[in-house]
Amino acid sequence: MCDRSSASPWLTKSTLVAAFDRVDIDVDSGRQVRYRDAVTHPTRVTAGIHLPQAGPAASGPAIRRAAIAAEEIGFADVWVSDHLAVPTGAAYPPSPWIYEPFTTLTWAAAVTERIGLGTTVLVLPMRHPLIVAKTVASIDRFSNGRVILGLAAGWLEAEFEALGVPFDERGARTDEGIAMLRRLWTTDHVTDEFPVHHSSYASMRALPQPERHLPIWVGGHAEVALRRAVAVGDGWHGAFLTPEQTKLRVDRLRRDRPEEAFAISMRTRWDALEDDADTILGELDDYIAAGVTHLVPEPRQRNIDDYLRSMDQLVALMTRAGVSFSHS
Repeated sequence: MCDRSSASPWLTKSTLVAAFDRVDIDVDSGRQVRYRDAVTHPTRVTAGIHLPQAGPAASGPAIRRAAIAAEEIGFADVWVSDHLAVPTGAAYPPSPWIYEPFTTLTWAAAVTERIGLGTTVLVLPMRHPLIVAKTVASIDRFSNGRVILGLAAGWLEAEFEALGVPFDERGARTDEGIAMLRRLWTTDHVTDEFPVHHSSYASMRALPQPERHLPIWVGGHAEVALRRAVAVGDGWHGAFLTPEQTKLRVDRLRRDRPEEAFAISMRTRWDALEDDADTILGELDDYIAAGVTHLVPEPRQRNIDDYLRSMDQLVALMTRAGVSFSHS
């Protein structure tokens, strides 16, 4: 556990860059490797909150209340997950009742004005990139530029089978899909071939486009996902790793992307009504010490009143650890 007295000074300085020769473990091979590491420690750690999107108690009114409360409290963004179908008896996701992510984000956008809108994470290869590009650009326009597109290659093979999408092509579909998104968002008359998706464009137009550079945070924990984040992402978005596991990934990412603008985000299962406060505080310190710049807790409460109580208590704990909210 990180000593709070040694972690908190990071949050009071504009930037602290440590450059040094070191030995670390390659997360892919497990071998020791030596490299010169330039690590930009976070000067401002922010937080989002996962909306109550899943389970029988999830509803339009509950999501509306949660989104409005998150904006009023000062969260940076609200987040939704992506599963279209779940095998019977699956241990995870814990419920097959999951509202579609883009519909949910549109609903949240309609009842808020400032808070960011993120996906944690969209399984990009399950959808054609042209549809994703059009949908995301539309939500971003409607919301005045608030979308963060978290995406990854996916892991639930049965879901791919249900859609008729080859599971073993998910990596190639993700890579080409990201290229297609960027092209469709920045070029008016697109002429190109995208062989993995069997798509041919001859001066095709797909308007409207985002009015800004729309951030893509790449998810996934394997080396191939980290390379993808480094190569084409505006950030990395992990989920449910321990602080120790997170630090290995952050060190790997910062070798090539030391700039502070490159986000390091971690989704957690913290629930302040059920988890020990000191445990949450200790993990908060350890994630910040590992280089995490953004946190997305997901309260397990599905009763909206308990969810909101957990949200309030999480804000109090994160504020103690130095996490920034717009009111602080």
